[in-house]
Amino acid sequence: MSLAFYMDENVHGAITNGLRQRQVDVLTVQEDHRSGIADPEVLDRATELHRVLFSQDDDLLVEAKHRQMLAIPFPGVVFARQSKVSIGTCIRDLELIAKLGVTEEFLNRVQFLPL
Repeated sequence: MSLAFYMDENVHGAITNGLRQRQVDVLTVQEDHRSGIADPEVLDRATELHRVLFSQDDDLLVEAKHRQMLAIPFPGVVFARQSKVSIGTCIRDLELIAKLGVTEEFLNRVQFLPL
């Protein structure tokens, strides 16, 4: 079974579209009618939906670290800095994660791109 992603609202639409063209299950914050919610709520929603969160927002790294320190479970965060990782690399690496990753590998973890 492949992993599903919850896309933070700051993620470039080309990444979401590229993943969908590759049959990766993605849901954006905007499609989920959650635009503008705070970072803790974004991660709460990803947890509720059992989706790994993809973000390019440094503040979500802070929230993930906070949860790790307090042992608050979350399905995982994949993070890429916009200035360091191209759209194409994000699509390629996220597709690999979605199709080859195992849910348990990402629980309560942060995975940085590029792989």
